[in-house]
Amino acid sequence: MSSTYLVALGSNRRHHLYGPPRAVVRAAMEECAVLGTVRRRSRIIDSAPMGPAQRRFANAACVIESEYDPPSLLAGLKRIEREFGRRRGRRWGDRVLDLDIVLWSGGRVAMPDLAIPHADYRRRQFVLHPSASIAPNWRDPVTGQTLRQLHARLARPG
Repeated sequence: MSSTYLVALGSNRRHHLYGPPRAVVRAAMEECAVLGTVRRRSRIIDSAPMGPAQRRFANAACVIESEYDPPSLLAGLKRIEREFGRRRGRRWGDRVLDLDIVLWSGGRVAMPDLAIPHADYRRRQFVLHPSASIAPNWRDPVTGQTLRQLHARLARPG
């Protein structure tokens, strides 16, 4: 039985083969096809660094239909990160590639190494903007709000 996943992608370091962060994200979206069918891809946006990161990020989102269960999909995403040169480092530091499962068609997952929905995505413009552009009606299983609503709420000044 297949499931649908919303995956966030980000990069803020050059890759020796793919080049600048935008090209890294574009290549990673293509590589995600090894995990299933990439149904939708957002545009790539630029965003400010978080925490100790020094460089601006390129961010995007994609919708993947896959036969993998959530832990297996996560393992596949981590394998792609490693293949792109991701090394374990400090949280929110500079990185060649970051891939996160944001939402899953099966609802929630709470495991030691995996939380779906992603814990912080509702507060992150760089996740909500591209996600809402490709899956505006996908409902958050915790709040019941659509990605469009969550994005509009976050984008409101004040």
